[in-house]
Amino acid sequence: MDDTFELWDLRVEVTAPEGGAIYCNAKRGDYFELRGEMLHLPPGQGFSIYSLSAVLPLLAAKQRQTHPNDWMSTDAEVACPDPNCSTRFRITRLGKRRFSHAQTTAVSLTKDD
Repeated sequence: MDDTFELWDLRVEVTAPEGGAIYCNAKRGDYFELRGEMLHLPPGQGFSIYSLSAVLPLLAAKQRQTHPNDWMSTDAEVACPDPNCSTRFRITRLGKRRFSHAQTTAVSLTKDD
């Protein structure tokens, strides 16, 4: 039985209007990538935990295939949680990665699933 499924790899990139205030110590173009469940940052670059808190609840849904009319398929920018900050975080789907159910959980698949 094929127990595979696919998730999108994601890139979350810092954007802000020219001259806009950035209070999270980020720079335009800073990013991280999510590959499966693993978050990857470029060497020497950090990412504010407060900024991460704004995007984290959306990442698992963005990794999954959604209906083309679903807002999760079209909306890609998340505002910084600081109301005085002009920063936005753009979530981009990069490519799909295949996973095995058996390698990601101890719960087995049954015919009823």
